Amino acid sequence: MGLMNGAQILVEALKRQGVEVVFGYPGAAVLPLFDLLYDGDIRFILTRHEQGAAHAADGYARATGKVGVCLATSGPGATNLVTGLATAYMDSIPMVAITGQVKTFLIGNDAFQEADVTGITRSITKHNFLVKDVKGLALAVREAFYIASTGRPGPVLIDLPVDVQQKETEFIWPQDIVLRSYKPTLTGHPGQVKKAAKLIAQSRKPLLYTGGGVISAGAHQELKKLAESIPAPVVTTLMALGAFPQEHKLSLGMLGMHGTAYANHAIMEADLIIAVGARFDDRVTGRLDVFAPHAKIIHIDIDPASISKNVVVDVPIVGDAKHILGEILEQLKKLPDTAPWLKEVEALKKKYPLKYRQDGKLKPQYVIEQIYEATKGEAIIATEVGQNQMWSCHWYKYSHPRTFISSGGLGTMGFGFPAAMGAKVGCPDKHVIDIAGDGSIQMNIQELATCVANKINVKVAILNNGYLGMVRQWQELFYHKRYSHTCISGPDFVKLAESFGALGIRVTKTEEVRPAVEKALAADNTVFMDFHVDPEENVFPMVPAGEAINRMLA
Repeated sequence: MGLMNGAQILVEALKRQGVEVVFGYPGAAVLPLFDLLYDGDIRFILTRHEQGAAHAADGYARATGKVGVCLATSGPGATNLVTGLATAYMDSIPMVAITGQVKTFLIGNDAFQEADVTGITRSITKHNFLVKDVKGLALAVREAFYIASTGRPGPVLIDLPVDVQQKETEFIWPQDIVLRSYKPTLTGHPGQVKKAAKLIAQSRKPLLYTGGGVISAGAHQELKKLAESIPAPVVTTLMALGAFPQEHKLSLGMLGMHGTAYANHAIMEADLIIAVGARFDDRVTGRLDVFAPHAKIIHIDIDPASISKNVVVDVPIVGDAKHILGEILEQLKKLPDTAPWLKEVEALKKKYPLKYRQDGKLKPQYVIEQIYEATKGEAIIATEVGQNQMWSCHWYKYSHPRTFISSGGLGTMGFGFPAAMGAKVGCPDKHVIDIAGDGSIQMNIQELATCVANKINVKVAILNNGYLGMVRQWQELFYHKRYSHTCISGPDFVKLAESFGALGIRVTKTEEVRPAVEKALAADNTVFMDFHVDPEENVFPMVPAGEAINRMLA
């Protein structure tokens, strides 16, 4: 293609990677690149904060399965991406972040708006690049997208000095990527697959424990087929909601600290756990020394470092979940008799149902139930972090992968709204609803301007209880109701939405909920629904810190 400067090479490389949209914010160190974006070959969405850009790229990736892309300038622009990168890293989300950098001869001199962003992000990215020679830029972009989207996905950062954007070289596009030190395993070891099939056949109380890796691998159909073939009940982590239909008779919903009581009791009674794409996070296991005391464990994960990291397992299988579940199905010649176990699990569901007190006050659980009914379970739900997140896990039933978007590992308040924005860009024909708290929504509320300016019609349901709800709940239960700095006075969300050009709806009564939701869904605009819910409603079940997961408060 002849000589091209670095900015031209980057844009051409992004197009060849199939990038449709970039979220970001301009600055001096990326002006050569922004001069090309002016021509509009790639859709650029100007967020109002770089953190919003990172979360939007993340939400886009979660909703579509594609690599999300965000762009920021050097120094504070780059460091404002850090929380978003850490969020994506903890949840294994494929993302490429591009940051401007000062000129190469100024690096290390504390130049204006210089930050060592590759050093800062080394522990929260899967890999990062500082491109000092324009000749290596095309290869760096190609490798970045490959690394971000293969194996255990994750964010990759490309730091690009402004003079490298201006220098010219011949554009050479590498068709094949071969990284000697990076070769993810896809298929399972045949001997380990046979061992897994044998353990399943010998079990009497098998249980499938599924994580976000099932969604990353596109393995939801194989998961359903295996669950029905055995048959065995299925529990999911927060990251796996939608990987298995929650209305299915074998579904026990989410397990862990705020999981369903029947899921937690079932995993403690199981004699075999088939863990797929999950990492035995502390919020799932509770006290490790008493976790699943009767169970042998099969652990399927594409990341060998995740296997036996927290819980020692009996049959480790490294590889892609879709491949390995298919291989186990082929080897599963003999099936166990699980009828008594399924009756036991059904009894647990009847004994410990999800419930909430209906006392005439507007309940957040009811709001979410009405959103579920109004959307027939077909919306994409994003959440913030805290009580709103946990209620969304229980009271909206997810039937499809990539319909629940939430910060799991890092627990990032302020994530949901910009992530919903990114999801709506990626899935414009779907209803996208952010279920938020009145505290978390204020953390990236500036993205209202982005939504209105770009006609990204996200609907936001604010469960407004006047508190930082989950922290207040802990203070109530464990700190004698000493509500230290958790009472948060918020703005008038209706007036605030209107000031940005969005629609605001205030709801204070139970009978107003459904009409408000339907009005929001029908509106050709971004909508803030401000639900004034019971201020001291708590999330239950709840496992206190340091307890076994079957020792729940309810």
